[in-house]
Amino acid sequence: MDRGLRRWQYLSAVTHAAIDERAARSSLPRDGAAEGEAAEKARRVAQAREAAKAARAAEKELIDRTRPFTEENVARSWAETFVTLAVLAGFLAGAVALRPWWARAIFSVLAGLAIVRGFILYHDHMHNALLRRSRLARALFWWYGILVLTPPKVWRQTHNYHHAHNSKIVGSHVGSYPILTVEMYEKATPAQRAMYRFTRHPLNIALAYFTVFAYGMCVSPFLRRPRGNWDSAFALVVHVALVFTLGFAFGWDVAFFGLILPLVVACMLGGYLFYAQHNFEGMHVQPRHTWSFTKAALECSSYMELGPILRWFTGNIGYHHVHHLNPRIPFYRLPEAMAAIPELQNPGKTSLSPREIAKCFRCKLWDPDAGRMVGYPRRGRAAS
Repeated sequence: MDRGLRRWQYLSAVTHAAIDERAARSSLPRDGAAEGEAAEKARRVAQAREAAKAARAAEKELIDRTRPFTEENVARSWAETFVTLAVLAGFLAGAVALRPWWARAIFSVLAGLAIVRGFILYHDHMHNALLRRSRLARALFWWYGILVLTPPKVWRQTHNYHHAHNSKIVGSHVGSYPILTVEMYEKATPAQRAMYRFTRHPLNIALAYFTVFAYGMCVSPFLRRPRGNWDSAFALVVHVALVFTLGFAFGWDVAFFGLILPLVVACMLGGYLFYAQHNFEGMHVQPRHTWSFTKAALECSSYMELGPILRWFTGNIGYHHVHHLNPRIPFYRLPEAMAAIPELQNPGKTSLSPREIAKCFRCKLWDPDAGRMVGYPRRGRAAS
């Protein structure tokens, strides 16, 4: 188990212990006059401590049971990497070499799907789950991140934060889509509401190539910290240079079908996967003061039911609750871990069917009283 995982497990357990103990104390009479009341108070405090200790042990034991699945098969990891890059190269070749525009469009879309799979491998490498000791892999995936507009520095910063603060109300926007409670939304200014609505709007996901990746992963981080996020500017410069080089040297159709359209498709699918993994019916958002790493993984991260073809293209990222419980598990061992551990076999589910996509997009705000995600409030009505 990596240090970050142990750290957040420990902080979560300590927080729960303090909260349970405080709750036990506050529930007792405060006069302290009667000996029986003092004894009852001590008994409840002891029970709270024992309950917190049991919860810590249960969380640790569950995460420990995932540790055997972090063992990597290096030969398989390299094979998966080379096959993915070969498939991507083949699709790109078809996108630029075929004559009919519709055939080129089909191969461009397939190339976009292959880019998503390549991104999952890059994502796993950044988690030290895949080829963690290979210098060649480090260089290969560094360039991959640059070419697909997910520069390594800002990706590592935001994604590690996301894992450590999964679905917390405060800070949920870092590395993911923001989540507000109904009350917070009603107290927000009109400008804040408009930004929140746009960020979670399907149009933002459809335009993720421009909004989430080109701007959110490249322009914004560089403007925020030019020295620290220099690779964000570099990724954007490389991308623009490739577009114009392909356009002037081989034709703008080659630039469009061989680079722009595949990335548009990959960014759109990637943007939706980011959204649906933590915005789905049945999820449960914990208050910040009772947040738990393990509960966030199991209750705020979805399992996306996909067929074998889409599972391949998405690199098993649909097993997202398993990934969040232990991000050091290589993508090809996630199904194995879920099948072996009973606690992982009852997750919140979604899929890429139009009906499920519509359900996810209806999840707008967290309602603590109802204990579920709801839509935006209508004028004069409660959120629904």
